[in-house]
Amino acid sequence: MANLKEIRNRITSIGSTMQITSAMKMVSAAKLKKAQDAITAMRPYSSKLTELLQSLSATLDSDAGGAYSNQREVSKALIVVITSNRGLCGGFNSSVIKETLSNIKNNYNNCTVDLLTIGKKGHGILSKQYNVIENNNEVFDNLTFDNVAEIAEKLMDLYVDGSYDKIEIVYNRFKNAATQIATVEQFLPIKPVEGENVNTNLDYIFEPSKEEIVLELIPKSLKTQLYKSIRDSFAAEHGARMTAMHKATDNATDLRDELLLTYNKARQAAITNEILEIVGGAEALNN
Repeated sequence: MANLKEIRNRITSIGSTMQITSAMKMVSAAKLKKAQDAITAMRPYSSKLTELLQSLSATLDSDAGGAYSNQREVSKALIVVITSNRGLCGGFNSSVIKETLSNIKNNYNNCTVDLLTIGKKGHGILSKQYNVIENNNEVFDNLTFDNVAEIAEKLMDLYVDGSYDKIEIVYNRFKNAATQIATVEQFLPIKPVEGENVNTNLDYIFEPSKEEIVLELIPKSLKTQLYKSIRDSFAAEHGARMTAMHKATDNATDLRDELLLTYNKARQAAITNEILEIVGGAEALNN
């Protein structure tokens, strides 16, 4: 059994760790509320924009989407991997990395695959195995639509000039504070419209023409899609960190309680031994 001083030092150390994890949990809880409100407010807009684009596209020729809808044979693909800049968030980053590796293995065996990472954690691991053409860590420092739109424009240019035949996004979709769903979304080319889910019987008067509206909507829709993915990942990160820090605090509490019990037992045993020694010494003097 460790001596009393060692146990006391461990109790103090665990107490300090508990203060840190508890503080991080509260910070993440505060940030989560803001991030959750942002993604909850954005999802209806994003889904309606996509629905509107599909409704219009369904009434046009297949090539009306311009360069962004060209379906090419995939020989070179780009995967945008969205992770976090910071750790201590449980399996948040590892789930995205696993999903990315699984996606490459299952769907791109005979293709050249490059990566574009958003977040330090994903870049640090994936850059050892794959070619990372760009890393955007700073976007989380100022997460605005304009900053994300710049990344989306680069991706669109890479697709249009033929550098890549397909671009996908891998990220954690926020469900609730305890649940994040690793998701793979196709970014480019634009998916062919599924006619069953789209109402093409609506009679609208368009000004300007449908073609012009679609060509204006597509870049906006793509930028919104990337922004929504990063916002989703940002909310999921804080949810994962809050849950992880909550569990860490609970585990530290249990460990501290065990050590306190051990400390009290050792202290009681030491006191009992001292009493026995005193009594034994007194009896020896009397004899």
